[in-house]
Amino acid sequence: MTTATIYLVTLAVFLLIDFLGLGVVVKPVFERHVPELLRDSPRLGPALLFYAFYVAGVLWFVSMPAMAAERSLWWVAGNAAIIGAIGFGTYEFTSLAVTKGWSWEMVVVDLCWGITVTAVSAVSGVALARVIF
Repeated sequence: MTTATIYLVTLAVFLLIDFLGLGVVVKPVFERHVPELLRDSPRLGPALLFYAFYVAGVLWFVSMPAMAAERSLWWVAGNAAIIGAIGFGTYEFTSLAVTKGWSWEMVVVDLCWGITVTAVSAVSGVALARVIF
């Protein structure tokens, strides 16, 4: 039950923050640099698959080890930030290397966004699970 609770809370927080941030923080930057690459509306299926697998990875590498070893929330935030940097950095640096029009501004904004949303959602999931259990 603990794993399911952490997963659902982490996923819910990630989705909420990411949907808000994509529209306010990330999308305007991408619209300035690569508007021709953006869809009028996103494909929900692939997006949901990304969120489901990504959050599962955060649980596997950060949240569950933190619960098992009673790590601090600072440990959770730091390690989740590393996962965020790896995940979002892979996308951004690859895109910068191979996509015309990709900019350093896009890399910095999305990389910082990924680090932040991953850390906040992981900390939220672990903190709530600790309160409940």
